[in-house]
Formats: sequence, structure tokens, C-alpha cells
Amino acid sequence: MPEVGGLLHAGLLVADLARAKTFYESVLGLVTCARPDLPYPGEWYELGGGQQLHLMCLPDPDAGTSRPEHGGRDRHIALGVKNLAVLGSRLDAAGVAYTASRSGRAALFCRDPDANALEFVEII
Repeated sequence: MPEVGGLLHAGLLVADLARAKTFYESVLGLVTCARPDLPYPGEWYELGGGQQLHLMCLPDPDAGTSRPEHGGRDRHIALGVKNLAVLGSRLDAAGVAYTASRSGRAALFCRDPDANALEFVEII
């Protein structure tokens, strides 16, 4: 049986890389990291602990399908944040809609400009 040791990166499809970069860098405050020369546009972000988020500007095979309103009921990635209130203020200022976790945890969900669901969990 293989021993899985953690999540190294998550990859998200985006249609407009400039628009996605504005969201991930200006709203969420992520910092880019080195990306190999690949045959499609994209951006990589360092999340700490050797983990990364990869944005890939490629056709979305699910384009046109409906997504659940609440991101917690959809495929999503969860990211840790130090202060959920600060993130909520940044999302509000950028006009990004979000919902609180329905489980009562200190977490919220939003969608990026390409409708990728993101969960943010407050870590202390």
C-alpha cells in the first residue's frame, strides 16, 4: 500500500489569466513562484510548506455546466488563513460574494472569477 504524504499542489483552470491573477494576487495576496516553461499560459503561487496553487489557462471541459450555489457542495480546495475577518473585508472590498461554512466552523466559501470554489479555514 502506498504511503501518501500530503498535497503538493492543486491546479485550477482559468479562462482569463490576467483576470485570475488580479483575484489571486490583489484580493487574496498570493505570491508567485517559479513555473517551468509549459506549452500553455499559467501562474504558480507558493502557499508555504512546499505547497503550491497552479493556475492553468486551458479549456474547461465542464464549461456551461451549472455549479451549486454554495461552494462547500461543489468540488473545491481549502486554504488556511490566519484571520477570516480580514479576508472577508478584502472580499467585500473587491465585490466578491461569499458564504459562511454551513457546519459552523470558522470558514467561508467563495468562487474565483472562473467559478472555481475556494474554501478558507481560519487556522490559529
